[in-house]
Amino acid sequence: MHVVATAGHVDHGKSTLVRALTGMEPDRLDEERRRGLTIDLGFVWTDISGRSFAFVDVPGHQRFVPTMLAGVGPVAAVLFVVAADEGWQNQSSEHLAALDAFGVRHGVLAVTKADRADPAPVLASALDRITPTSLGRVPAVAVSGRTGAGLAALRAELAALGDRLPHPDRDADVRLWVDRSFSVRGAGTVVTGTLGAGTLSVGDDLELGRSGRRYPVRGLQSLGRDHDTVEAVARVAVNLRGLDHRDVGRGDALLAPGAWRHTRELDVRLRGEKTENLHRDLVAHVGAAAVPCRVRPLGTDLARLTLARELPLRAGDRGLLRDPGEHSVPAGFDVLDPRPPALRRRGAARARAAELAGDDPADAYVRRHGAVAITELHALGWTVPGARVGRWAVADELPRRLATRVAELVSDWRERHPLSAGLPVESLRHTLDVPEELLDAALADTGLTVRDGVVADPTRTPRLPESVERAVRAVERRLAREPFAAPEAGDLAEVGLGPKHLAAAERAGRLLRIADGVVLAPGALDEAVRVLTGLPEPFTVSQARRALGTTRRVAVPLLERLDAEGRTRRASDGTRTLRRPHT
Repeated sequence: MHVVATAGHVDHGKSTLVRALTGMEPDRLDEERRRGLTIDLGFVWTDISGRSFAFVDVPGHQRFVPTMLAGVGPVAAVLFVVAADEGWQNQSSEHLAALDAFGVRHGVLAVTKADRADPAPVLASALDRITPTSLGRVPAVAVSGRTGAGLAALRAELAALGDRLPHPDRDADVRLWVDRSFSVRGAGTVVTGTLGAGTLSVGDDLELGRSGRRYPVRGLQSLGRDHDTVEAVARVAVNLRGLDHRDVGRGDALLAPGAWRHTRELDVRLRGEKTENLHRDLVAHVGAAAVPCRVRPLGTDLARLTLARELPLRAGDRGLLRDPGEHSVPAGFDVLDPRPPALRRRGAARARAAELAGDDPADAYVRRHGAVAITELHALGWTVPGARVGRWAVADELPRRLATRVAELVSDWRERHPLSAGLPVESLRHTLDVPEELLDAALADTGLTVRDGVVADPTRTPRLPESVERAVRAVERRLAREPFAAPEAGDLAEVGLGPKHLAAAERAGRLLRIADGVVLAPGALDEAVRVLTGLPEPFTVSQARRALGTTRRVAVPLLERLDAEGRTRRASDGTRTLRRPHT
C-alpha cells in the first residue's frame, strides 16, 4: 500500500479530486458536507495499476493547519493541489513550507479546475515554487474533478510515484501516531493512523505513550477489510482491548513495548530560518503530535527544544516548528540527540554546539555514560558507534581506565587486608558500578582472577605480616622435626595463629591445612605416601598412625585427603591401599 496526503489552499478541490479518484467521500462530518469545507482529516482509498493507494485528505483553511500537519506528518508522499482559476495562494505557501520542513521528497502536482481556466500558467508558477524545496521537480498534471479530464494521466503519475517511494522496514519497532480515536459499539476503542514502519498483528501488545500501559490488539482493519496482520506502509485501524477512547487522542502514539524512550528535551539541527531569528516559544510538530516548545539557541542551525510534554523520539526523527502567531513554518528540524546533557554552566550551550558540530552524537553519548546497553542505543535511534563488550557499547578509553582502576583497588585492598584471600568481587562491582560483562573484561585485561568470590593476582606470592611470619616459622621448625605432629589448637593460639592467619599462611604456600585446626608442612602429603609405602597392604588407620608417628586427630583427615587426591584407595572395610601409577 502507498499512503499519500493531499495539500493545498482551501477550496482548491482537494476533496473533489480524491473523490473522483476513489469514488469515496472523504468528508466524514455532516458539517463538512453541508459547508463544502474539509474540517478534519478524511481517509479514502482505491487501486491504481494493481496497487492500493490510500489518501489522507487534509483541510486547506488556515484555521485548520494543525490538523493538516497531523495528517501530513507521518506520510512520505503528497498530492499537491493548486486551482487553475485562482492560482497560488497563501495556504499553498504554508502547506509547501510544512512539507519542506518535514522533508517530504515525493509528490505529484495536480492543477485542478482545468475546465475553468488555462492551467498552463499556474502549472509553471507552481513548479517554480515547489522545485527549490525538498520535493524537487515533481511531475505535474492538469485535471478537472468535475469533467474527469486528466484523471487517467494523474493515475499514471501516481502509479509511477508508487515505484519511487522507499521500501518500508517491516521489522522496525512500531510507532503508530494516532490521528483519530473513537468507540464502536460492541468492539470498544478504535484508533487510526498511518503505519510508516513495522508490522502489527492481532494479539500484539502496544504501549500507550508515556503511561507505559499495555493494551492487546483485538482487531485490525486496513482499507475497510479485517486483517490478522498489517505491514507498513498502511492506513490502519486498531481495535484495542481495555482502553477507553477518551484516554487516547490525536498526537498520542502506540508503541512496541519497551522499544521507545520518551523525552522532553532534544538537540536538533534546523532547516530553514537561523536559530537566532526564531521566536523562543513555538509549536513542534512530529508525526501527528503538536506540542508547545521552548527554543534555546546553541549555534547557527543548532537548538535545544524543551517540549511541554514528553514524546517518543529517536535520533533521525524529523519535525517542524510552527509559529501560530505569525501563521508560518519558520523551520524544520532533525533530531540529533533525544537525551542531551544538561546545560548548567556558563558557556555550556556554546560547548554543546561545538560538540554537535564536530562529533557523532551517539559517540558523545556513550563517552558521557562510559557504558550504554546496546538496546538503549537502539531505542534512542543510534547504532553502536565504537567498541562493544558483550551487550554493551563502551567508550573507547573505558576498558583501559577500568583495568587500571581494578588493579589499583586490588592493590589497595591487599595493603589494607594482608591476611585476606583477595578483594571480594561483589565489593569491587559495587565500587565500580559497572555491568558484570565489563568487569569480567577488565579483570581479563589485568591478569587478575576470581576464585571463591574474591579477586586476586595469581602471579603474586602473598606476603605475611611480620608477627604472622614469626609464628609460622615457629610452626615450621616444629614440623621439620616431627612432620606429622600437628600443633594443637592451644599451641597455635599461643603463638598467635587463628583461622585467618592459617588461611593466609596456606595461600602463601607455607602451611597445609588438612582439617580445621590441623596444619602440616606443604610437603606432608608426599612424605606420608613415602612412609606408607613401607607398610604391608592393605593397612588400617591404626597402622598408618603408628607408621607416621601421629595421632588419630591427624591421621584420619590426612588419609581422607590422600583418598580425595587419588593417592590411596579406601576399601569398604576401612582398610587402604596405595594407588600405583598404573592402577
